[in-house]
Amino acid sequence: MQDSNNITHVTSNDKTPKVTGIGGVFFFSENQKETREWYAKNLGFDVNEWGSTFESRDFNNPDKINAVQWSPFKKGDEYFSPSKKDFMINYTVQNIEGLVNQLKENGVTVLDEIATYDYGKFVHIMDAEGNKIELWEPV
Repeated sequence: MQDSNNITHVTSNDKTPKVTGIGGVFFFSENQKETREWYAKNLGFDVNEWGSTFESRDFNNPDKINAVQWSPFKKGDEYFSPSKKDFMINYTVQNIEGLVNQLKENGVTVLDEIATYDYGKFVHIMDAEGNKIELWEPV
């Protein structure tokens, strides 16, 4: 359905395997503690030992609150491997199983099996430029 601003609204029944947003931005830092403190002091980030969480409302479901995690990682952290890049983006997705099947059919490198936790399902892939991407289907 479209509103007067020509913005397409997706119905809640849509189960198309796809990315629905950004769930996190992760990057290497020489000193995680100082980096977190700098962002808190200068940009007002509400930080803890994992970084900072930003909340927003879901456009298609305003009662739903989304979260984006911002986290500096220790430089060289193996969590980014096999990527050689200094950052990793986490994308929120719907129908992670269908998306992984689609990615495999397209020849995309899927690095691990889907892992399930209390807060959602995760899997990691590599893009064509060698960037590791984390896919997350929230609960």
